Amino acid sequence: MTEQNDTILHAEDLCKHFSVPEKVEILKQVSLTVKRNESVAIMGASGEGKSTLLHILGTLEEPTSGTLTIAGRSQKSAAPTIRNRHIGFIFQNYSLLEDYTVLQNVLMPAFIQGKAIGKNSEAYKRALSLLERVNLLHRKEFMTKVLSGGEKQRVAIARALCNDPELILADEPSGNLDHKSSTQIHQLLLDCVHQFNKGLIVVTHDKALADLCDNIYYLSNGTLTKD
Repeated sequence: MTEQNDTILHAEDLCKHFSVPEKVEILKQVSLTVKRNESVAIMGASGEGKSTLLHILGTLEEPTSGTLTIAGRSQKSAAPTIRNRHIGFIFQNYSLLEDYTVLQNVLMPAFIQGKAIGKNSEAYKRALSLLERVNLLHRKEFMTKVLSGGEKQRVAIARALCNDPELILADEPSGNLDHKSSTQIHQLLLDCVHQFNKGLIVVTHDKALADLCDNIYYLSNGTLTKD
């Protein structure tokens, strides 16, 4: 595989500012490249715009200027398609459907994309395989509201991988967990990224998680710099 094909995400000179009630610059010419099997941590103080940057990289929010390409496609021309097919999200608060089963939650990205999710479908088989990978196959028929925080985040990791995206974006994935659960989630997340040959961008305050990643960046005063 060539280096060019290994590149999953390329952001160049991303800027973000708000004009109301006064002009505030959040991001200033941020550039970042992420390749397959590469994990990137973005750290910085609260309020520096880390989540805003992650939302832009995930095509959930548009930059004021700059370019973003994911899996060879421009964010400006194909944001919804990029988001549904090429990106998996993991959030601090899990963002699971509490009154749905574990299996239904993992299958939700496939359902949203219009894939078949019946018991003989590839999506269903992949969901079961992913639940086995995160050691939750025995909980597949449980409602997610009865799970522990660590279990919920493991469901979220499986869900993020359901559509086999090239890129995983995680926003404080262990922010609501105790130390033991955090350590388990950190290792599971990195193991899954390497096992399935994904790119990972994780926003975190946790230096232990950042140190597990291949590269660490710091966002300060709107500027992204490599450690």
